[in-house]
Amino acid sequence: MLYDWESWARDKQLPPPGDWFIWYIEAGRGFGKTRTGSEWVRAKIEGGAQYGGVVGPTVDTTRNLLVDGPSGILAVCPPWNKPTYNGQTHKIIWPNGAVVEVFSAEKPDRLRGANLEFGWADEIGTWKDSEPFDQFIFCVRIGDGPRIIVTGTPKPVPHVRKLPKLPNCITVKGSTYENLANLSSQFIAQIKNTYEGTRLAQQEIYGNVLEDVEGALWTVELIDKHRITKHPDLERIVIPIDPEAGAGETGIVPFGIATIDGVKHGYVLSDATLHGSPDTWAKAAIAEYYKLRADLIVYEKNQGGEMVESTLRTVDKNVKLKDVWASRGKQTRAEPIAALYEQGRVHHVGYFGDLESEMCSWVPGQGMPSPNRMDALVWGATELMLADVAPPQVGFW
Repeated sequence: MLYDWESWARDKQLPPPGDWFIWYIEAGRGFGKTRTGSEWVRAKIEGGAQYGGVVGPTVDTTRNLLVDGPSGILAVCPPWNKPTYNGQTHKIIWPNGAVVEVFSAEKPDRLRGANLEFGWADEIGTWKDSEPFDQFIFCVRIGDGPRIIVTGTPKPVPHVRKLPKLPNCITVKGSTYENLANLSSQFIAQIKNTYEGTRLAQQEIYGNVLEDVEGALWTVELIDKHRITKHPDLERIVIPIDPEAGAGETGIVPFGIATIDGVKHGYVLSDATLHGSPDTWAKAAIAEYYKLRADLIVYEKNQGGEMVESTLRTVDKNVKLKDVWASRGKQTRAEPIAALYEQGRVHHVGYFGDLESEMCSWVPGQGMPSPNRMDALVWGATELMLADVAPPQVGFW
């Protein structure tokens, strides 16, 4: 019975009827999306398919969640038909020779040339742009009735918004609360007490795409209007960070600048924000520093500045740091950066769903929690685009 998925899966976790090409599960956290995707892959192989593919946001998340995770493909397969994963070839191989190739949205070129009967795309709202999914669709093209399952918590980015409108796409929506039997009671109590009734709950619990908020400094349309896929040669790059106390979320949003026709333009290069200890975020920020050959790591002096400096220096004493004194409130700091967006002078190089959700939902003066990603972005843009206009109090090491 443990491996008889159809006998105890919920209706929304079973393939919908009809002649569809894409089955899109747009649902909240904890709905059971990963288990559903893994079981669907298993069912395709057991039904006779020989060639499949799985694409996740990054190499690590694809391996750790979709392949090796507690609800991943290896975990749901029965002992009598257990596949193995080859980390060198990035393939899951079944005893009968069936193969599922494992891809990362970070490397869409690897999808070129693949010939697949079916595929699973996970959390596309966190993918940098639509290219990996476009390439994936071209790959799923052989056999009788090639199909794709897409699973994810929605983000307000264009390729997520257009997905339900694609031909032969069936969308199934669901919430966290539909999977109460398999979730910790402490977890449920926590999200109810903390997030119920908030905009974040609409996205993360109920699986709804967030729309623009009246009074927010940014809109999805404004960001989309000046979005690009490739940046010019950059003159300077900084790694702004906005740490959270303890092991909370630390905003890390690398930002670059180039001069176009005599005018400064800023470029949001990535969103490396993460949850973790000070040692974890320090290593992540320094990794971005070296990967992008950045000039500085920038942080707020009057928000645990000494701790931030000490933590970064413990990891690497050679990185160049700059602290910035926040002499003005968050709204006053953010408004000039929002004005640069309106002037078409700041560009997102790809899609950053979590960052853009924060930007388009934070309303000044409403007492909302500090958005770490947005704060980090503001520090980076201020340093490179406004420092000569209103120089803050700074210190160099």
